[in-house]
Amino acid sequence: MTSEELLHKVRKIEIKTRSLSRNIFAGEYHSQFKGRGMAFSEVREYQPGDDVRSIDWNVTARLNRPFIKVYEEERELTVMLLVDVSGSSEFGTLSQMKRDTMAEIAATLAFSTIENNDKVGVLFFSDKIEKFIPPKKGKSHVLHIIRELISFEPQSKGTDAGQALQYFTNALKRRSTAFLISDMLLKEDIKQLEKPVMIARNRHDLHVVQVYDKRDRELPNIGLVKMHDAETGKDVWTDTALRSVRQAYSTQRAKKQAAVDMLWKKTGISNVSVRTDEDYVRALMKLFKK
Repeated sequence: MTSEELLHKVRKIEIKTRSLSRNIFAGEYHSQFKGRGMAFSEVREYQPGDDVRSIDWNVTARLNRPFIKVYEEERELTVMLLVDVSGSSEFGTLSQMKRDTMAEIAATLAFSTIENNDKVGVLFFSDKIEKFIPPKKGKSHVLHIIRELISFEPQSKGTDAGQALQYFTNALKRRSTAFLISDMLLKEDIKQLEKPVMIARNRHDLHVVQVYDKRDRELPNIGLVKMHDAETGKDVWTDTALRSVRQAYSTQRAKKQAAVDMLWKKTGISNVSVRTDEDYVRALMKLFKK
C-alpha cells in the first residue's frame, strides 16, 4: 500500500467512524463508561449529617476536631483496545475482511474516547505481543492509531488472547475500560483463557467484541476446494459437496463457539458478536446498553 493509498483509507475511516462516534455513541459512551470510580478530592471539617465512615482519623487526631475525606467521581477514563491481528483476521468472503471490520470498530471506539476527552491506547496481538501504543489524548494520536490499524503487519500468524490480557493487566495498573476485539478462533484450549480473563476482569472493565465471517461457521457447497489455514500455513483438500463434511465442519465450529460463549457467561464478561456483512453500529449499541 502506497502512502497516498494509506492516507486515503485513513481519511475514509476517519470520516465514517468520527461521525458515528459523535452522532450515535458519544451519549451512550458517556453514560455507560464514565465515572466508574471515586478519587480523593480534599479534607474538610466534619458537619452534622456527614457519613462517619468518611472521617479522616489522622487529620482529626492532629487538629483535635473531626475532619472527613471528600471524594469525587473520576471523570477521566483510560480506554484500551486489544486488537487481534493474527492470520485468521485476514479472511472475509462477504463485504470485507474481518481485519477491516475490527479496524472500523476500534476507530469508532477511539473517536468516542477522545470526544469525551479521555485517553485511548492499543495493543496489537497475535500469539505474541506485536505492538503496544500507550494511552494518550488527542486527534493526532487517534489518527496514528487508525494508520496502525490499517497498515500494521504482524510478525506472527497465531493467536494467544491470554498472553495479550496478561500483558495488558501488567502494563496498566490504573483501572481502565478495555475492549478485546477478536474473531476468537483460538488454537489453544479455551479453558486456558479463563484465568487471564478473570484477572483482567477483576482489575479492569473488560468487554469483548467478536468479529466473524459467515464461512467461519459453515461451508458452502462448492465442490472440491483447497483450504488454507492462515495461522498454521497448512493446506488441506476438502470436498464441500459432501453433506457429511459440511455438517462436521459446522458441528465443530458450533462446539468451539459454545465454549467461548460459556467462558463469557462464567466470567461475567459483556460481549457482542459482529458478522463482517452486518451493521456493527447496532452491535456496539447493544454492548453499551449491557
